[in-house]
Amino acid sequence: QVREWKKEGSRRYMCTGRPGWLTVSLRVGKYKKTHKNIMINLMDVLEVDSERQVVRVEPLVSMGQLTAHLNPMGWTIPVVPELDDLTVGGLIMGTGIESSSHIYGLFQHTCVAYELVLADGSLVRCSPTENSDLFYAVPWSCGTLGFLVAAEIKMIPAKKYVKIHYKPVRGLQKICEKFTEESKKKENSFVEGLLYSLDEAVIMTGVLTDEAEQSKINRIGNYYKPWFFKHVEKYLKADRTGVEYIPSRHYYHRHTRSIFWELQDIIPFGNNPVFRYLFGWMVPPKISLLKLTQGEAIRKLYEQHHVVQDMLVPMRSLEKSIQTFHVDLNVYPIWLCPFILPNNPGMVHPKGNETELYVDIGAYGEPKSKQFEARASMRQMEKFVRSVHGFQMLYADCYMTREEFWDMFDGSLYHKLREQMNCKDAFPEVYDKICKAARH
Repeated sequence: QVREWKKEGSRRYMCTGRPGWLTVSLRVGKYKKTHKNIMINLMDVLEVDSERQVVRVEPLVSMGQLTAHLNPMGWTIPVVPELDDLTVGGLIMGTGIESSSHIYGLFQHTCVAYELVLADGSLVRCSPTENSDLFYAVPWSCGTLGFLVAAEIKMIPAKKYVKIHYKPVRGLQKICEKFTEESKKKENSFVEGLLYSLDEAVIMTGVLTDEAEQSKINRIGNYYKPWFFKHVEKYLKADRTGVEYIPSRHYYHRHTRSIFWELQDIIPFGNNPVFRYLFGWMVPPKISLLKLTQGEAIRKLYEQHHVVQDMLVPMRSLEKSIQTFHVDLNVYPIWLCPFILPNNPGMVHPKGNETELYVDIGAYGEPKSKQFEARASMRQMEKFVRSVHGFQMLYADCYMTREEFWDMFDGSLYHKLREQMNCKDAFPEVYDKICKAARH
């Protein structure tokens, strides 16, 4: 298809032909209508190499599909981003994170090679040792350097359960201290925090295990079970710590049934026990279905009165960041997920030359802040994130100017490669693809 496009005189930019409503991002890219759509129907797990401990997959393989394929074989991947429908391609070209990222980094840091079709129609493999510039430039590039056709991801042995500790913590300073302390411990397989107000949180740490106390097994993924974030809140309300054993796959997809806590705005009675028993098997609705059926008016309403943002900031700025989120947005619960950010080349790396501990602060829901105004409030948040050398996840609405965008992200390697590989006539720049200011 790419060669065909070249033959026709490469008149328009190219993009993948997957319709915008199918993606998990709430954005519907307008560019799909104007660009040359390249159909990439690659959705298979290609090989599981247990000797190298690597799985090779095509870009449309989803997290739900991958864990279902690997778990029975005794394997999993180190970072399993939460929602079933997230695809490998999206997690590499965008980004992905999970509560094991304090050990393994972001999803891209668990990948050992990519295969891409470039603007000239050639197929290239890149890894840290072969075509390494391209390997480091691909993550976060949103499909503007080439088309991903395969990826190799590290595997780790799977275990049956996650032994999880729930600990309620009160007082913002205490929350930040406890969260930082747990995030630094490599013996925790998983670390996650749910902030229910400015000074109340439950911090969860988990360890992978094959043994479990039968009486403490909780299959939270079953359709009739309470939503996970509501279940966690019980420990806060009762002010008690707790220990449970959750089947691994249930744990990996623990926020899937309630789409974190987004479903409470869509189906307010969704967590009612009667609804769960009778209709729980029907939820969650596919995000793609919601996007396909929502009219323009509802989409605009969402944009103005609803926020879905993940900001990645250095752990040392956690307290200041939470206070900023509280003032500008006032959305709860807030998701806290720690991750280690290695000093690799590419768009996203720590400011110094050292690997650094970061945290993903996820705000999803309806802002209760009196002065919330989508554009102004988000620009204020983005400015703050740039000031602490943080990053905004690019699946969400982004209001930065081009200068601000390249101030937040390191574009040196990216621009060099776009020049070298003649991408400028083939693909839009990443900023033009995702930013509000660029998409008229």
